Amino acid sequence: MQQPTVAAPESVTWKVHLDRSMWVAGVRALMLQALHPVAMQGVWQRSDFLTDPTGRLLRTAHFVAVTTYGSPTEAEALGERIRRVHSALPFTDPRTGRHHRIDEHDLLVWVHCAEVSSYLETTMRAGVPLSPDECDRYLDEQSRSAGYVGLGRDDVPRSVDTMRRYLSGMRPQLHVTPEARRAVRFLLWPKVPEHLSWLAPLKPLWFPIGALAYNGLPAWARRAYGVLPEIPGGRTAGTEALRALRALLNRVPERYYNMLFDESTVRSAEEAKQRLVAAGYPAENGFRDLRAGMHPVEPVTPPDVPGPRPSAEP
Repeated sequence: MQQPTVAAPESVTWKVHLDRSMWVAGVRALMLQALHPVAMQGVWQRSDFLTDPTGRLLRTAHFVAVTTYGSPTEAEALGERIRRVHSALPFTDPRTGRHHRIDEHDLLVWVHCAEVSSYLETTMRAGVPLSPDECDRYLDEQSRSAGYVGLGRDDVPRSVDTMRRYLSGMRPQLHVTPEARRAVRFLLWPKVPEHLSWLAPLKPLWFPIGALAYNGLPAWARRAYGVLPEIPGGRTAGTEALRALRALLNRVPERYYNMLFDESTVRSAEEAKQRLVAAGYPAENGFRDLRAGMHPVEPVTPPDVPGPRPSAEP
């Protein structure tokens, strides 16, 4: 019998990806990715980022959802579609004149690491209790998701230490380009796409999410971007604000919270719920209740200095 979901509900992946602070984590990942000049050019030239940034964030949310609680067949189909699209997207680096493809190995590794390290660091900072062992397990579990974009498990870091070394080694290649700075400004105040026009009156509520994502970047990255002012105690205040936002989002009933996602993402979740119930999991009342029934671990609060978490700090 095929397993009901790509990742088991007992996995660390579920604990991280089903947390509602992932909205901030996703934006933080985009801001971090933009620091790679070549990767930024690929986004700038070959994506609809500037016309539909919310759409890109929702597509990322869909990928995370399907590779978390989708069926293996569903995840493989999505991965095949992503690989096919990426293989047909060439672009040129204007600094060197060199031609690139979106699916180049090093670019895929960078995007993967920027994403999963942002997910892990942001959710921990928001208050998700993870032990050092769980942090390592999360990165090891996520090495499987790298396969959906065309990488092997050993192409990406599979522990906190190897992730930290990778990010530190990438530091000399990272810097802020005009496109990256413009992208960050745009993420702080994005355009509301037509299909979400009903959310336009709530647009001011987006800024705290963008600002908290920016606040979560490494200090050197914030200094390089220079988009928002640095204030004494800003990092600590940002952590408290992030935890307050998480608490607020956790109070939103699921039926309203799901309105933020594309229909395909919600449908995938409903199908996953049915498969889990059929497999004997108590998922009738939703994923959050299912997760609440798992055995808790001793919480580990991430310090405000490099500790048992991936960090892009040099």
